Amino acid sequence: MTISPVYAVHPDQYKNLSTAELRKAFHLPGLFIAGQINAIYSHYDRFIVGGALPQSKDLTLENHPSLKADFFLQRREIGIINVGPVGSLSVDGVVYTLQNKEALYIGRGAREVLFHAHAEAPPLFYFNSAPAHAAYPTRKVSLEEADTVEVGSINTSNHRVIRKLLVNSVIQSCQLQMGLTELKQGSVWNTMPPHTHDRRMEAYLYFDIAEGNAVCHFMGKPQETRHLWMKDLDAVLSPPWSIHSGAGTSNYSFVWGMAGENLDYSDMDVVKPTELL
Repeated sequence: MTISPVYAVHPDQYKNLSTAELRKAFHLPGLFIAGQINAIYSHYDRFIVGGALPQSKDLTLENHPSLKADFFLQRREIGIINVGPVGSLSVDGVVYTLQNKEALYIGRGAREVLFHAHAEAPPLFYFNSAPAHAAYPTRKVSLEEADTVEVGSINTSNHRVIRKLLVNSVIQSCQLQMGLTELKQGSVWNTMPPHTHDRRMEAYLYFDIAEGNAVCHFMGKPQETRHLWMKDLDAVLSPPWSIHSGAGTSNYSFVWGMAGENLDYSDMDVVKPTELL
């Protein structure tokens, strides 16, 4: 298992970054490599973003020296969403099967997390992890159990379904929240109108992007926006001071994950499209 650090960027510094420097600071490609677990340790709320692709052998969520812990979840919680074919994993010997887009929350204190091998059509386990001050029960959440809302309109090209999987209306967690959004055919805009939330950072994983297509991810302070082009299974970090929005060359899906000061999903400072610069 590899964990690479990504350091926080001040909004004044961000304004002077080149495209390559922006990508180095916020863009997270290459999370899914067959037979590996790869993760990024972000200095935004100590948030970890990672991917596991078990194929020929089981993969263990190993401890890492940078955590200064006895085991990975000694002081952390983790959320896992399968963005690939059906797969299974075990938590301290208890096996859980995740269909495509189903989620698993694992609370602080779990000692062994094992991603089981699938030689054919391996799953794609995407995970987010945040520091935890309490231990809450491990819980699987299916799409039927998600807090689901349909928003937007085809007239504004943002007709989408938001599935809140690991949020406080569904499970208990310390600060971690995760879910996914699916753009309807003919719609390309996500999180529009955009927003910021100084109380929380966020990360996106874009997936279900059809071959030959891409998503343009918009970020930055509302009056100082930039963009990053995202391919299928690319992730991106969003600091608390930044908007996070995107437009694709076709419809797509993305996983959103958050951590920070509160669990109020609606804690957002909305920015009108006409206010963006």
